[in-house]
Amino acid sequence: MIKLIASDVDGTIIDKNNKIPKENLEAIDKIHEKNIPFAICTGKTYAVSENICKQFNPTFGIFGNGTQIIDFKNNKELLRNTLSKEDLLYITTLVERFDLHLHIYTDKEIISEKLKYMDLRNFILKSKNSSIDLNFKIVGNITDYISKNDLSVFSAVVSSENSLFEFEQFINVNNNIMYQFINKRGKYKDIIIEKEYEYINISPTHIDKDESVNFLTNYLKIKKQEVLAIGDNVNDLNMVKNSGIGVAVNEAYDELKQVANYVTTKTTAEGAFSEAINKFIK
Repeated sequence: MIKLIASDVDGTIIDKNNKIPKENLEAIDKIHEKNIPFAICTGKTYAVSENICKQFNPTFGIFGNGTQIIDFKNNKELLRNTLSKEDLLYITTLVERFDLHLHIYTDKEIISEKLKYMDLRNFILKSKNSSIDLNFKIVGNITDYISKNDLSVFSAVVSSENSLFEFEQFINVNNNIMYQFINKRGKYKDIIIEKEYEYINISPTHIDKDESVNFLTNYLKIKKQEVLAIGDNVNDLNMVKNSGIGVAVNEAYDELKQVANYVTTKTTAEGAFSEAINKFIK
């Protein structure tokens, strides 16, 4: 029996054109009717996701890939992990050395020297949805800004149109942080900003969606085998791989499809999330 459903949002429930198929909304209603705890798992902050939370009415929210977990049923924050100033300055030193782009996420701000990649993507999405409670702060020098201010930073994102391989070798030796590499080239191109690039999402160590699902299974006193996890991106990989039933949507990254128990026949726009729910929730 499934006792927790954990799902990615963008590319899984919401399609690449930022639309929610009605079948997916109906599937969420079915989850609520069955009284199964439902956790949305997103790389975005709560400020960006607040409107979606109101629409989906999830039991739990996993934000920033696990830097923050909220229990909506009991209206309380269960977990909050932020990057230290020391680690942030380590990151900015490398960003300057390799001439890369950096933006950071606080509770309700994206801070950057220039909107360019994922930060530009979020700016465009906010311009289309004024209910998103997110501000954009452009600073002259992000290293100086971090040095002079006490910030609660959930994650840092380093982006480039060129290879991030060299940068990755230096980040890899810092035991206080963990990172996820994402490729936005070729068939994974970012169609919101019409650009190909790659980025590395950096968070405190032991923070990812899978660890967050582990946290919730302990919180709910259930087994990992009783979790249905659904996703589309490589930051969903461990969550999908290690859950009782792991589902990849049809247009998911190939790496995710290889570890999933089931790959939907439908695309996200066609209601892939609904397909997964109707197949495994009777």
